[in-house]
Amino acid sequence: MSRQKLKRFVDLKDRSNVLEDDSSLYYKLKGNWKKDFFKNEQPITVEVGCGRGEYSVGLARIYPERNFVGIDVKGDRLWVGSTEAIDEGLENVGFLRAQVQNIEKFFAPGEVDTFWITFPDPRPRDSDIKRRLTSPRFLEYYKSLLSNNGQVYFKTDNTFLFDYTLEVLNERKDVIDLAFTHDLYHSQYMDDHYGIKTKFEKMFYDKGETIKYLKFRFDHGK
Repeated sequence: MSRQKLKRFVDLKDRSNVLEDDSSLYYKLKGNWKKDFFKNEQPITVEVGCGRGEYSVGLARIYPERNFVGIDVKGDRLWVGSTEAIDEGLENVGFLRAQVQNIEKFFAPGEVDTFWITFPDPRPRDSDIKRRLTSPRFLEYYKSLLSNNGQVYFKTDNTFLFDYTLEVLNERKDVIDLAFTHDLYHSQYMDDHYGIKTKFEKMFYDKGETIKYLKFRFDHGK
């Protein structure tokens, strides 16, 4: 492990905007994010597999009246978003270092208002289907944690993963208001992403890849 990574891991231990498994609040926040972490009643947006937290931080700048949580297991990546938030004095954004498949241990049903899934690993092997962040398994997690009118947003450069996701969503009876495009930057949904680009998005876009985007809600009555 590099010295830089080691230093970042040490830094995270003392940061109030990052929760790791040695934090006293780590397993106590389920259902209590607003009261115990953010100290307000603002709605919560969760960025799943947030990496450097570009969306968590970027949206926190735009919407001071909302709370944002970025989830990722890579501490050195979370350090980047955490540092940016601290430098800018953004108190409405926090980061959770955890495996995304354990998300139900950290949020209560209905506690999340919005999910952003930004450029996840496509995991093309059949043996990895359950690990795709838009697989039926994860969609059930999102549905259980979302508020009644909660929204899910998804961006990717990967055509395989995008087509897979559309197929999964179209097979469900509880998906409503589904809208999508295979070329975000030449579509009517251009303003939906607020001009925020992740590191991977910039890299693939510069290589000529189109950015795929979709959004939808769940009908909690089905």
